[in-house]
This record gives sequence, C-alpha cells and structure tokens, in this order.
Amino acid sequence: MNQAGRVCAGAGHNCAFSRAGSSCMENIRLFADLPADAKRELLACSRHSTHESGSIIVHEGDPIESIIVVRSGRIKTYRTTPGGKEYVLDVLHDGQALWYGMFLKDHIYHYSVECLTRVQLCRIHRADFETMLANHPSVALGLIRMVCTELDHAEEKTMMLGIRNPRRRLAEYLLLRDHSCVGPEINMRLEDIANSVGLRPETVSRHVAQFVREGLVKRVGRGKLLVLNRDGLAEVAHHED
Repeated sequence: MNQAGRVCAGAGHNCAFSRAGSSCMENIRLFADLPADAKRELLACSRHSTHESGSIIVHEGDPIESIIVVRSGRIKTYRTTPGGKEYVLDVLHDGQALWYGMFLKDHIYHYSVECLTRVQLCRIHRADFETMLANHPSVALGLIRMVCTELDHAEEKTMMLGIRNPRRRLAEYLLLRDHSCVGPEINMRLEDIANSVGLRPETVSRHVAQFVREGLVKRVGRGKLLVLNRDGLAEVAHHED
C-alpha cells in the first residue's frame, strides 16, 4: 500500500526526521549543508509516501525522475541475473538517498529497489532539484564532493568483493556496514548479507557464528548484529592469511 501527499514548507511536523526548530532536511546527508532557503524550496515541493515491506518501488529500466530519500526504514538495491540469482548492491536506511544517474543522458535505473521494512520515502522531482541548483549554483560543489565520497565507498566495496577468503571478505563487509549504518546495529538478514558479499547463506551463517564465539560480534535480535570489536574484525579482514 502506498500513501502519498504533497508537503509544503512549514509542514515539517509530518516528517519522521522533524525535531523542534528544524526540518527533515537537516538529517538527510544530501541536503544537510544546503542554505536554509534552498532547503525550504525543496521541502515545499517534496512528496512523502509510505510503502510496506516487500514492496518494489523501482524496477530496473525505470526512468530516474526524482531523488528518493529514505525518511525511515530500509531498502535494498539489487539486480537479478537471467537465471534468477539476486545480487544485492546496497542497503540504504534513514537519511540516505538514491539520486546518482539522474543527470545523465541515459537516466534510467540499472537496478531494482525493494523495501526491507515498512518504509517512509520523500521524493523530489528532478526538475525541482535543477531549479534549486540554478538558484544556488554554489551547491553544485558540495554535490561533487559527495559524489567523490560515494565513489570512494564504491571502490572500498569493489576491493572487498575481490577478497578471496570468505572469512576475511565477510569481516571487511561488516566493518563497512558498521561504519555506514544508523545506530549501533547492523540491521540485515544473513541472506541479504550473503547476496551483498557473493557468498552462500550457510557460509555467512557459519562465519558469523564463529565471529560470535570469538567475541567480535553479537546477535541482538533477528537479522541484527552488533559489532563488539572493530579492531578484531579489522585484524581478520586485513591481516589473516
């Protein structure tokens, strides 16, 4: 089920990120450093929607017409091979956004997007974002810096996938997820972790159980892991044979 509605400036009390004296824009990395008037422009033309767990909000090949911001919940981006095997590209959570490729000539999604939980989204149409950039040209430099940061993260993940030893690869992935997740826990099913690192679910389960026995991580609920010893995981990821 999808519930959507127009959001106007001053309606921040409806937003999951609203706090006294601030709007949701303060908690979205893509918008956090924008001038106050630019944030008001975007807030006035944004649209909020709610999607249930399992909903597909983007299909591969769809045109990229809007910035999609996760206000609350978790979504995954993934591709499916002709044989039906799924590869998880990333898991996004509160405050993260899908927007890369929006300004390319071939601005289509090269992946699908599914809700892992009940999700609240904020969408800002490409034309409205372009208008804001035209009104605030200095903002473009900040976006370039953000793209560079995301490219660094993509390079780290590519290097992680190149690690042949499954124990080391999983340790490196858990370090990357622990660094990027909201809150202290990694909130992912073992199956999604397996699809993210290119390993079988039983392989991931076995090594996670070993990490638990070694005191490196702790299971804190269904699909939730807490990293207890980052230095220990780093030792596994970077120094084990």
